[in-house]
Amino acid sequence: MKLEKELGLKAGITSVAHETLLNIYHTGDMLKKRARQFFLPYGITDVQFNLMELLCYQADREAGLSQAGLSRMLVVHPSNVTSLVDRMEKAELVTRTDVPGDRRYNAVRLTPKGREVLDHVEDAYMKEVDRVMEVLSESEMEILIGSLERIREGLRP
Repeated sequence: MKLEKELGLKAGITSVAHETLLNIYHTGDMLKKRARQFFLPYGITDVQFNLMELLCYQADREAGLSQAGLSRMLVVHPSNVTSLVDRMEKAELVTRTDVPGDRRYNAVRLTPKGREVLDHVEDAYMKEVDRVMEVLSESEMEILIGSLERIREGLRP
């Protein structure tokens, strides 16, 4: 369905560039809302899931990841990572420990409970990803990935 109709706009969108940008924004918003609904029964958020995935697959299990590293990988402000890790630590999904010799650095690691939650949700998540994306062929997905990469490149200073 055309975005104009979906949003109930009275006048059409006259700029293709603007229509494209609004489509990206609206689709992202819909994905965010769907993620919120999807993760709710598991008692986690999409951001918590992403953080657990990073700790499981991108971190040295012994060393963990720094909060600064998580901030960069999650593309969020460091203060947001601090409060996120605080909540996840309270829920016993992650641990945070000081690194000897560097008071500014905390190592964040996935706990056994966090790994259990991740294992529980991961298969269902991948099935949902496949369900959502099955409307595109693999070549269409590759074109979309390339297009979005170019847009992000154009947004960088």
